[in-house]
Amino acid sequence: MSTNFGKITVVAKDGMTNLIRSIAAEKHEAGQPFYVLDLATIERLMDKWNHSFPNVKPFYAVKCNTEAALVTKLANLGANFDCASIHEIDTVLSLGISPNQIIFANPCKSISHIKHAAAVGVNLTTFDSKLEVDKIKKWHPKCHLLLRIKAPSASGSLRPMGKKFGVLPEEIEPLLHYACNVAGLKVVGVSFHVGSIAQDPTIYRQAIANARAVFDIAHYLGIPKMQILDIGGGFRSTPLFEEIASVVNEAVKDFFPDPNLKIIAEPGRFFPETAFTLVTHVIGKRVRGEKIEYWIDEGVYGSFRPTLYNSCFVGIKPISMKESCEIRKSTIYGPSCDYLDKVAEDIKLPELQLDDLIVFYNMGAYSKCVGTKFNGFDMLPPILPKTWIIYPCYAMLLVFYD
Repeated sequence: MSTNFGKITVVAKDGMTNLIRSIAAEKHEAGQPFYVLDLATIERLMDKWNHSFPNVKPFYAVKCNTEAALVTKLANLGANFDCASIHEIDTVLSLGISPNQIIFANPCKSISHIKHAAAVGVNLTTFDSKLEVDKIKKWHPKCHLLLRIKAPSASGSLRPMGKKFGVLPEEIEPLLHYACNVAGLKVVGVSFHVGSIAQDPTIYRQAIANARAVFDIAHYLGIPKMQILDIGGGFRSTPLFEEIASVVNEAVKDFFPDPNLKIIAEPGRFFPETAFTLVTHVIGKRVRGEKIEYWIDEGVYGSFRPTLYNSCFVGIKPISMKESCEIRKSTIYGPSCDYLDKVAEDIKLPELQLDDLIVFYNMGAYSKCVGTKFNGFDMLPPILPKTWIIYPCYAMLLVFYD
């Protein structure tokens, strides 16, 4: 059996470790880390999203992870896509996804990117300045617009977006007037983004209330009725997600009773974060007293790049080719010559040997996509043509090269 992604076989429900071990033994040498994508996790997360947000259409933020199998799976499950550049737009379109399923959710776009969006038929974007209106008027006048408003300042998110994007309250009326009544463009809604990894659910209520005020200003200015509310991102698959959804649903009911309102969101890490597992090889080892230092074939200039967006992996599993019960304090380094290339420090691991495996979980968000080629290590090689799709009893795993 085969698909667009390669050969398909069957794996037992508890066969993940054996699967990883066999792939590493047969297909990989040290220096070739690889990911395992559990597509069943994506299905479960989409079910979770639809249950918590029955009236909110997810536009997956492609920047988080551009792996083709992930994007295709999300499209098949009914997701749309948030793109911020020519490359992201073309990545989505190359998979046979319609331009009508894309929002160009970058409030400040280069002229070349605006031209490209017009050429390929991406006709929905965000803006938050007069100059952006002028660019869109000249290069993509048929595009529909969402006014990006500044998120409440005390968002409690890991990385607030309001410092860079969003109009201030006093800027809303003149900018709406300019965009609609002077430039003659169609502003069809409002967007906001509270920031990456939101910690305070109540901030969504305040942001939705602010969006309601924009709708009212538009009505006052005689602008045709706006139809879209974009609540941005900030979501993770944690217990806090249900609390955020409850706050959002109640706020929408209170401030936007119109049943015809279209509500969209821009989730990023919510979908891929827990679905990807990274498998690395031990390429070096040094014993110093009671402590062991290991080198692996992936590091902070690759999937572990220490950005504020980067996944914080939860769980490390060593897979030794020999049984070992001695637990030692260990440090894990990446392959580069930078002393800062340290993946984990002072953790407990059974003693490992050359070519043993160390597996990292929850590695799907802002990991592979932020890698570099520092020190000559190719952290971003292309996905090789030969891949495997495996259907376990209760999950589907896509194994691919990194």
